[in-house]
Amino acid sequence: MQVLLLTIVLQQTTAQKIYRTDVLVVGASASGIAAGIQSARMGAATIVAEPSTWLGGMITAAGVCAFDGNHNLPSGIFGEFRSALYKVYGGPSKVSTGWVSNTLFEPHVGDSIFKTMVASTQHLTIQYQWQFQKTILENGVIKGAAFTQTLTGEKYIVYAKQVIDATELGDVIASAGIPYDLGMESNEITKENVHKGPSNDIVQDITYVAILKDYGMGKDCTIVKPLNYNPDEFDAACTNYYFNLLRPKPSVDAQKMLNYGKLPNNKYMINWPGFGNDIYLNIVEMKEEDRQKQLIKAKEQTLRFIYFIQHQLGFKHLGLADDEYPTKDRFPLIPYHRESRRVKGLVRMDIHHIAKPFQIAAPLYRTGIAVGDYPIDHHHKKNEEAPQHLDFYGVPSFNIPLGVLIPANNQGLIVAEKSISVSNVVNGTTRLQAIALLIGQAAGTLAATAAKENIPAEKVSVRKVQNGLLQTNAYIMPYFDVPLSHPHFEAVQKIGATGILKGQGVPTGWANRTYFHPDSLVKRNELVNDLVPYYPIKNNQQKNIRLSEAIDLIIQMAVDNKFVDTNHLKISASNYKWNFQNKALLTQQIQQAWVFWKLGYFNINMPLTRLEFAVLFNATIDPFNLKQVNHQGVIIE
Repeated sequence: MQVLLLTIVLQQTTAQKIYRTDVLVVGASASGIAAGIQSARMGAATIVAEPSTWLGGMITAAGVCAFDGNHNLPSGIFGEFRSALYKVYGGPSKVSTGWVSNTLFEPHVGDSIFKTMVASTQHLTIQYQWQFQKTILENGVIKGAAFTQTLTGEKYIVYAKQVIDATELGDVIASAGIPYDLGMESNEITKENVHKGPSNDIVQDITYVAILKDYGMGKDCTIVKPLNYNPDEFDAACTNYYFNLLRPKPSVDAQKMLNYGKLPNNKYMINWPGFGNDIYLNIVEMKEEDRQKQLIKAKEQTLRFIYFIQHQLGFKHLGLADDEYPTKDRFPLIPYHRESRRVKGLVRMDIHHIAKPFQIAAPLYRTGIAVGDYPIDHHHKKNEEAPQHLDFYGVPSFNIPLGVLIPANNQGLIVAEKSISVSNVVNGTTRLQAIALLIGQAAGTLAATAAKENIPAEKVSVRKVQNGLLQTNAYIMPYFDVPLSHPHFEAVQKIGATGILKGQGVPTGWANRTYFHPDSLVKRNELVNDLVPYYPIKNNQQKNIRLSEAIDLIIQMAVDNKFVDTNHLKISASNYKWNFQNKALLTQQIQQAWVFWKLGYFNINMPLTRLEFAVLFNATIDPFNLKQVNHQGVIIE
C-alpha cells in the first residue's frame, strides 16, 4: 500500500506544493466522487481535486436531484447512495415525491451522503476549491495535473500513477491533446441512421436548475422582474398559459409541471424541458472565465422562468430555497451540462451495441462495467439549428463496455462522466446520473488495479475489473429478472458476460429491460452457437439439455479440451475438488452441491433451466475467469 507523500518545491518566486499519489481524480462530479471512493476502498492512495465545495456534480452541485432510470438496477455505489437516501428520508415511498423519477431528494442531503461516505473511506483525500489548470506530460504521457486553489491562489501539482478525467466537460482530455469528438456525427461515421445530416458541433441544451421552496400560502417570495422578461417565452410550458398554437399543446397544468420535480420537504426542482429553463449555450471549448460569463445567460433564463411561475402562474409563495446552496443568489454551484467532449476510445459504443448487443458482430457486452435502462433522451428545443425530430431507437436496458473509458492512444488517462467514448446519440442515455456514478466506480476500479499492478490501464484484465465490481454488488449485465437480491445473481452475471447464455432485450418506454429468462429450459441448438468460442458441440437438435448431458459436456470441456485447470476448482459446499475423471463421482458431487445451491429438485435426467445451467457451469467450468476477453469482447485464446 502506497503512503501519500507531500513535498514542497520552490520554483522561482512561486511556491508549489507537490503531491504524489496512486490515483488522481480530476473533478468530484458524479463519476469523480464514485471513482475516488472506489479507488480508495481498493487500497489505492487517492486524491480527488474539486473546484467547488460540494461532492457529486450534477446530482448535487447542479441540482439535478432526481435519478433518471436504474430503479430496478440498484448497482454498486448507486445502490449504496440510494439506500442512504432511503435511510435519511424513511424509505422508498418518502423519496418518490415527483413524477419524473422514483427517487428525488434535496441536493444538500446528497452532498452530505457523499461526504459521509468519504469520511469513512481510508486512503482518500478530497481537495476542495482546486481549479484544474493543465496536465503534466512526460514524453507524451500524463503523469499528473496542476491546480490553483481558488481562495488562496496557491499552486499545486499532483503526480499520480493513474489520472481520471471526471470533469464536467472533459477538460483533462483537451489539455493533454487527446483526440475527442464534440457534437453530432454524421451517420456515415456511426452507421446509426439517426442523424442524417453532416457532422456538426451542436451539443445538447444546458440548464441552470433552481430549487424552489414552499414558504407557505400568503408569503410573497417573488423576485425582481428580470431584464427582457416576456411571458410569451414560456408559452406552452403548461396548459395555464397556452396561446401560441404553433407550439405543441402542453399535456400538464401548472401544478403537475411543478410536481415533475417535487422534492421532499416541500421543495421543487425546476428543470423543465418543455419551453422552460433549458438554454442553448455551447461553451465547451471556452476558457473557464469565458464560460462563467456565458453562464450568466443560463441563470437569467431560469430567473425569467421563476418569475413566470410566480406571476403568470400564481405561485408567489414559491421562492429560491434558502437552505440548499452556500451561494449569494441561492442558485446551484454549477449548471447542468448534458454533453461534453467525448474521447476517441479503444472502442466506441454506438446505438447498435444498445439495440442489438447479442446480434451484432462486436460482442462488447462481454466487457460490461456499468448498466442503464433509461431511453435515449436529447434536449435540443432551444437551438433552431439542431435537428428537432431525430428518429431515436427504442432500446432495451444495456451495459457499457470497459474500453470506452480508455483513450485509443492511451496516454496515462482514464475517462469518466460524460466524456467516455460513445456516439452523440448514445450520450443521450449514458449521460444520466445513476449511470455516471457507475461509470465512475468502474473507472476507480480500473485505476486502482492499474496502479497496484503498475501497468497501463489498457493492460488491465477486463475480467479483473469486472470481478472487482461484482464484489461490490455492481452489475456487469443489465438483467431485470435476476436481481441483486437473487442468491445466484453473480453466477448469472458471469455466465451472461461469457455469452454462453444470451439475454433478450425489450424496449419498454421509460424503464427498459433485458431478460435472462432463468426459468426457461436450455435448448441444445442454443448452445451450439453460444459455446463455439469455448467448446464446439456438434448436435444441433432443438431439444432440451438434460443434466446428464450437461455433466458429459463439463467432462469433455474439462478433460478432452484441456480447457479447465482441473486442480483448482472446488465445490462451494465443501473443501474438496471436482472429480472430472469419473462421471459417477462428479454427479454425486454435483448432487451434494445442488442442496447447497438451493436449486431444489435433482434428477440426473431432468432438463435444465437457464438458471440451473448457469449455476452449474459457473461452479465447475468457470468460463468467465478461465477464458479472458479483450476490449472488443473477443475471447483470447
